[in-house]
Amino acid sequence: MSIHIIIDGYNLIRQSKQLSALDLQDIQLGREALVDMLAAYKKIKAHRITVVFDGTRSPLLSLQRDRYKGITIVYSHYGESADTVIKQMARREAEKTLVVSSDLDIVRSVETQGAATISAVEFENKLTLSHYADGMRIDRDAYIGWKPTTKKKGPSRRMSKKQRKTKAKIRKL
Repeated sequence: MSIHIIIDGYNLIRQSKQLSALDLQDIQLGREALVDMLAAYKKIKAHRITVVFDGTRSPLLSLQRDRYKGITIVYSHYGESADTVIKQMARREAEKTLVVSSDLDIVRSVETQGAATISAVEFENKLTLSHYADGMRIDRDAYIGWKPTTKKKGPSRRMSKKQRKTKAKIRKL
């Protein structure tokens, strides 16, 4: 099952050390670097990826929706925040969605709709790890799975169904 990753663009850029340095030079450089990173990630993992930016900071004469290197780029309308667009998208797709944001308002809202969430920093780490693992041709699945142990894990230690679904979506990154 493929998941739809919805990214709070400026949130991820500002949380990233690498991208925020480019953003300080020129806001367009930060956006382009993020989309390039995501395009490289999309070659490794075939998830549907949408990046949402605030429309008030969009390039002049830009479209509300754009597609670049397989990544869908959405700019919010004038007077509308990217947060609102992300919440609406997550509401429509609910359980098929993984939202990348460190904004607690977005996280709480989309989790109530059934979408999974991951912080911007954690997602960037996953991106970096996947690029490294792909370059080294490491079998990532070999490290995930059964570990021999005699320790018993009963129902009292089991995560909630919602937590298990979120963990399963994050494992696919």
